[in-house]
Amino acid sequence: MIRACAVADLPEGESVRVDGPTPIAVFHTETGFYAVDDTCTHQDASLADGWLEGCFVECPLHAAQFDLRTGVPSCLPAKDPVRTYAVVVTDGEVFVDVPMPAVAGEGAV
Repeated sequence: MIRACAVADLPEGESVRVDGPTPIAVFHTETGFYAVDDTCTHQDASLADGWLEGCFVECPLHAAQFDLRTGVPSCLPAKDPVRTYAVVVTDGEVFVDVPMPAVAGEGAV
């Protein structure tokens, strides 16, 4: 799990980009928090910079829309889904469950 932000720092209707090996966008909707890969699958654009409506984010570059619950695009030009991540809110902090890459030599049989 990685810490994204404090709940108080992400008002409803807003998003934050969490940098890392794969940037992640975290959104606060009226139904809760969602996290997806930050980069649009159609072209290199940050979804955290997009427009949020309900549980959908619209890419700021070419208006592709993605369902934050499933990652599936709801319209063209995007055809491929974005990866989604589980979000956990604990003690006023927002965490994203990001799989950690295996370290060379660990887990080998």
